[in-house]
Amino acid sequence: MSLVERIKSLADSKKMTLAELERILGLANSSIRKWDASSPSSERLQKVADYFQVSTDYLLGRSEQPYYTLTEKEKLDIGQEVDRLLDGMATDAEVNFYGEPMTEEGKAALKAAIQMAMELNKQKAKQHFTPKKYRN
Repeated sequence: MSLVERIKSLADSKKMTLAELERILGLANSSIRKWDASSPSSERLQKVADYFQVSTDYLLGRSEQPYYTLTEKEKLDIGQEVDRLLDGMATDAEVNFYGEPMTEEGKAALKAAIQMAMELNKQKAKQHFTPKKYRN
């Protein structure tokens, strides 16, 4: 899939034309269609990527993942940070996030996220362990 085809596909998913996208981003008329023949500047390419919240690597065909993904190391680091946060919450110690004290708003958001995750797991557990004849 070419650069223009990827952008067209993203525009189609938002039910917009390339002309509408160009107007929104302040690009010249029909400029995107020309990008298969002549490469756009990095600034213009980044504008499109930012608008659709995808990576420039995806637009250029270097990645099939349209959105930024985490590396295994980043996932491991986050897991370790979560463990540390939970330990701090359990002991009523000051909760820090990567060395910075967590705000009350941050604590509330973290609590809501954990609660949502636990509710989803509880629902799955109930479905898994409830005999089929008693399920809704």
